Amino acid sequence: MSLSCCWNLSKQKSGEDKTLSTFSLMDPPTSPAAQNPSSLHSGSIISSLLSFPASTPFSIACSFDRELEKALASASDDASVQDRLLNRTIQLASLLLDSTERCFRKRASAHNSVSWVLPPELTVKVFSKLDTKSLMQAAACCTVFNKCAMDRSSYAHIDLTTADNEVVCTMIHRAGKELRSIKLGHVTRRYGPEPNPNPIWFNGPFLSSLSYNHGFLGSRLTSLRLYNVGPMHYNSLSSVLSVCSNLTDLRIVGSNSPYMNLFMTLSKKCRLIEHLCLVSYHPLGNIDASTASHLIELVTKSPNLTSLTLLCFQLTNEIVRSLVESSRKLKYLNLSRSPKIDGRFLRDLGNSCKESPLETLIMRNCVKLEEKEVLELCNSLLKGNFKFIRHIDVSSNNGLVSDDGRRSYKPKFPVEKLKEERPDVTLVADFPLERSSSSSLITILDFYSNLIREYKCSPNPSSLLVVPLSSHSSLFPECPSTSISCCSFDRALGQAIYLICFL
Repeated sequence: MSLSCCWNLSKQKSGEDKTLSTFSLMDPPTSPAAQNPSSLHSGSIISSLLSFPASTPFSIACSFDRELEKALASASDDASVQDRLLNRTIQLASLLLDSTERCFRKRASAHNSVSWVLPPELTVKVFSKLDTKSLMQAAACCTVFNKCAMDRSSYAHIDLTTADNEVVCTMIHRAGKELRSIKLGHVTRRYGPEPNPNPIWFNGPFLSSLSYNHGFLGSRLTSLRLYNVGPMHYNSLSSVLSVCSNLTDLRIVGSNSPYMNLFMTLSKKCRLIEHLCLVSYHPLGNIDASTASHLIELVTKSPNLTSLTLLCFQLTNEIVRSLVESSRKLKYLNLSRSPKIDGRFLRDLGNSCKESPLETLIMRNCVKLEEKEVLELCNSLLKGNFKFIRHIDVSSNNGLVSDDGRRSYKPKFPVEKLKEERPDVTLVADFPLERSSSSSLITILDFYSNLIREYKCSPNPSSLLVVPLSSHSSLFPECPSTSISCCSFDRALGQAIYLICFL
């Protein structure tokens, strides 16, 4: 039956019948018994459409175009009537598509329920091991997977490293009482302008869900990892952590905010902490006595603390010694990129903490670490101190500080003797080959030459900013930003750069 025929039949109905017919298309039939002659007639039309003979898509499309044009021609000269016909045709096509998709999902669910051998409870356990993105993809497959993916246990460990604020809140509420861990932010540090138009800022509300209902959700959390989430407001961070009383694992990477409030909150509210990792990309300034005391208090009041990582913190030897002496179970200590410690605390610990449970000590790229202090540590190991230590790493791109104040890239440590008497200890001391001053000078001059070339070629030279060498220590690892030589070298190159610019 053609579309024009259908339209002519429908025109014979009253306005009320038309309204009822429209709603009957939108709502699925209640039961076969409720079918009337009109619905039977509609069923025969749909059946005829579904039994349309096989043909090419182009041929079928041409048939639809031809019949639709006939229906429009026979409808009326009134544009509003033709518009209603087109809208109704679109509605019919949409309903047919929706019905087809529902049937497809039902068939997929029936197939998966038979072919999927795992019971629902085991499927939920499998889904709980997936990352959040894969879990969402599985939930969209079929009804069987969707039911398992909606189980709260599937959201015990939430990985939201690519999510926005709204998704974070939704996932936290969806997890409910099964929430155990959250991983949030950009794991890989991003340089340059933020490509995401809606970056995640910690002073937003995306973790405030943990504080709802007197912190019920926060009390379920055992692991929180924040990677480069942007500027952190330490009051917001402290308010969130204050309800996470069962937190055992905390990792914050890429924050330049003061940590005193964080130390205070953790020492008062999170005394079950076992693994604490705080990573800063730039030294945060001197740690005053108040901040140091709160850090030591945190270690003292955390009886289960076994792993402590403080990267790029301006810790002194006295603070580090107090940290190790205050901890009862500390097994892993990472103080890499600390710009102040020279290793003196190692000698003191050898005398005061001979039975220390410390197993791993990492001090990579500590620019003031002295060769003699590492040698003293080796001698202390040979004497039988630090009985539990198994791994030590003092590698540095800048070498170690020798007795005469120069950089030492080939320190003489009793490695062979250490292997014989303490074979259970691994000492890692990797240093790059010593760079000659002439090669360093050439590298630095090349750097400034490129800036000068840009200055001469730029249509707007005043817009170029020549940054001092001391702020580009990442380009020259042999010249750390804390070294005086960089600043003095900037001044020494000043006149030469001025002359080159105006050659």
